[in-house]
Amino acid sequence: MPGSRTGRPPVQRASRRPVSRPPRENPVLRFYLRAQKAWDRPLTAYYLILGGSLLITVLGLVMVYSASQITALQLSLPGSYFFRKQALAALIGSALLLVASRMPVKLHRALAYPILAGAVFLMALVQVPGIGVSINGNQNWISLGGSFQIQPSEFGKLALVLWGADLLARKQEKKLLTQWKHMLVPLVPVSFLLLGLIMLGGDMGTAIILTAILFGLLWLAGAPTRLFAGVLSIAGLIGVVLIKTSPNRMARLACIGATEPKSGVADCWQAVHGIYALASGGIFGSGLGASVEKWGQLPEAHTDFIFAVTGEELGLAGTLSVLALFAALGYAGIRVAGRTEDPFVRYAAGGVTTWITAQAVINIGAVLGLLPIAGVPLPLFSYGGSALLPTMFAIGLLIAFARDEPAARAALAMRQPRFGKKRAGGPGAERGPRRWNTMRRRASVARSSGER
Repeated sequence: MPGSRTGRPPVQRASRRPVSRPPRENPVLRFYLRAQKAWDRPLTAYYLILGGSLLITVLGLVMVYSASQITALQLSLPGSYFFRKQALAALIGSALLLVASRMPVKLHRALAYPILAGAVFLMALVQVPGIGVSINGNQNWISLGGSFQIQPSEFGKLALVLWGADLLARKQEKKLLTQWKHMLVPLVPVSFLLLGLIMLGGDMGTAIILTAILFGLLWLAGAPTRLFAGVLSIAGLIGVVLIKTSPNRMARLACIGATEPKSGVADCWQAVHGIYALASGGIFGSGLGASVEKWGQLPEAHTDFIFAVTGEELGLAGTLSVLALFAALGYAGIRVAGRTEDPFVRYAAGGVTTWITAQAVINIGAVLGLLPIAGVPLPLFSYGGSALLPTMFAIGLLIAFARDEPAARAALAMRQPRFGKKRAGGPGAERGPRRWNTMRRRASVARSSGER
């Protein structure tokens, strides 16, 4: 073997082989996995409820201001009249939301009976001549002086959710829900009492929402199919009788799917102009404040039909955004109800989710011409302080329940305070025992207390 110049044998180099590169990961799959990981985090429901409700309320304030200006001017009022009242209600509702989100579950259960008693008393007071106020043919209001009024039936929804959840939770703890009489009594009779007081004033829309809450509670309690179908049949029969005996309700039923105003009792003016507003919006709308239908053509533009004005001014993109926010809020409520071990939290979260979701579906379905006009506002979005206050308190309930999950409590405990904290050794810093501020130490404390 010939040697090299240095006298050493030549080095044999290995043949180069092509380096196999790992296959590129699908970006769609990577995005899906990251989204799924973020979706399964402990605080996802908490952020969805807090952020979704905040965005719906803020966007609702903007649309109330836009949709109510012409109505206010027609009544010889300042253009921002309805907006200022709604902003005041939102401010009070935010305080109620904050209080409800910080209250322990035991205090929520303790408030169930007082809220129910107060709601029944106020709903009965509405029917007293000289106290109850009739608006659009429905006597469901109490005047508080000046331009301020209250609708007690809106607080009846919150009362039924809290009281029904507490009742079913106590019966489940005693293992009484396996008997149909304990499942129905006294939940169904008290619900029918609330429904009767509401129907005395002629408010069919609110009665439908209360019926949906009752069915949601029964379904969460595990009512058998025969029992569930029986209660549904009785409620449906009563609803048919109430609709058949009222020409106004029959006229609203006849306006489903109407595309042109009709002559006679069922003129369908409101339903048709709601469709006109949605159709003229296009993809991105005519612009904020540029609605044409709110200039006297569309009745109740800032209350029951605010979704139509939203479609006209913000277009399909705006309406789909509102639907997405309500869908996220509904999903978060279902997630809170499904992950808890506390029966009261499960029933209350399910009842609130049923309430908000059913009311949103009925309102939006009426605007789209798919359901009869029931006269219910869009939750957190339409004008009306009586509807906004109990709804925001109910949102506070969901936030409190989302924070109370063991995994969510541990995640919140591991957070470091960002504001109002003095650095060690800085000017004005007090000498004392050092706080455990690291993520690892906080996590160890959370694990030692039994939270994971």
